Amino acid sequence: MRANKSVIRFERLKTQREKFIRNRSYEGIIFLALFVGFFTYLGTQMGVTNMLNTIMYTAWDLLMNTVFFLMGVTVLSGALSKLFIEFGVVRLLEVLLRPLMKPLFNLPGVAALAALMTFFSDNPAIISLSHDKGYSAYFKKYQLISLTNFGTAFGMGIIVLAVMSSLGSGYFSGAMIGLFGAAIGAVVSTRLMQRLIRKEIGEEMAVPPQEQEQVLSFKSRGGVFMRFLNSILDGGKSGVDLGLAIIPGVLIVSTAVMMLTFGVKDPAAGYQGVAYEGVPIIPKLAGYIDWFFKYLFGFEQPELVAFPITSLGSVGAAMSLAKSFVSEGLMNGNVVAVFTAMGMCWSGYLSTHTAMLDSLGFRKLTSKALLSHTLGGIAAGVVANYSYKLFILIAG
Repeated sequence: MRANKSVIRFERLKTQREKFIRNRSYEGIIFLALFVGFFTYLGTQMGVTNMLNTIMYTAWDLLMNTVFFLMGVTVLSGALSKLFIEFGVVRLLEVLLRPLMKPLFNLPGVAALAALMTFFSDNPAIISLSHDKGYSAYFKKYQLISLTNFGTAFGMGIIVLAVMSSLGSGYFSGAMIGLFGAAIGAVVSTRLMQRLIRKEIGEEMAVPPQEQEQVLSFKSRGGVFMRFLNSILDGGKSGVDLGLAIIPGVLIVSTAVMMLTFGVKDPAAGYQGVAYEGVPIIPKLAGYIDWFFKYLFGFEQPELVAFPITSLGSVGAAMSLAKSFVSEGLMNGNVVAVFTAMGMCWSGYLSTHTAMLDSLGFRKLTSKALLSHTLGGIAAGVVANYSYKLFILIAG
């Protein structure tokens, strides 16, 4: 009897292994077909040598002229954010913003700290906060889960604002209107996420009453000078880490998106294998529904849709696109407002939401979180677009 069970178990495992290998083989064939088809198409349009040169020169230019610029911004903003945390500015802002949390986001007042932490750093700041029992004790479980959507809507906010404001004179007002749009997107994303999961999760507290530690402590030690020095150095170091972390996204994602966004530099000379050439597939596809993007986001050129698409995976890569749009003469204050709103609200959520929810033990809710945040980002862009138009109307 025992031998028969062993044989059955062995046959079952063998069948599962064969099925796994067969599925992997199908994936390999499909991936290889798509991979070869993609580069074959680009190669036939551009020429293989020109295509390879464009890939390398575009990646090199992005590294030298975009990544290091963004790293400079992240180092300075990292030092500033650490100073704000160390000397109580974040705590003060949290107290001031607390009255807005319940009516707008259905979150306790301390949730403002999550927005501020991600605004001054990046989305993963939510993970360390949510694992602090002294912090999570203020939340019901469904509220704590929705914190991933809420915090993500402000991810890398200070960096996005700094970069967008620096793209040209007069863009600061557009960037600030974009911040307003991102806040509205956060409301939509957070509230929708709560609505989708509230019945499933229930009303229980995230931390049982007997384990609650209703104290938030951010104590600093040492003299003022040493605290100041340590803050700017530690904050700057975290900025370097963040700057290094965005390199793969900028070089890989931006190179691919740019080669699918921009066409030949000089139509008379044809493809020359220089940086930022490509086959404009994205604008062509977007051109079929350009009325849709113009109505929602005010995009006059279909190329602009590449920014929100890229920000789904990496807002750092998307910001490198914005610099290219400036050189192409495609940017204006309205575009800056929409880019700021959607870039900040989405801030690469496709690459972070799964890990954040997994750390909370709710990976199964990832699809609902992604749906909520997708709609929140669209709402952010629409609000920024029409708010900027209203601002121009009033100011003019």
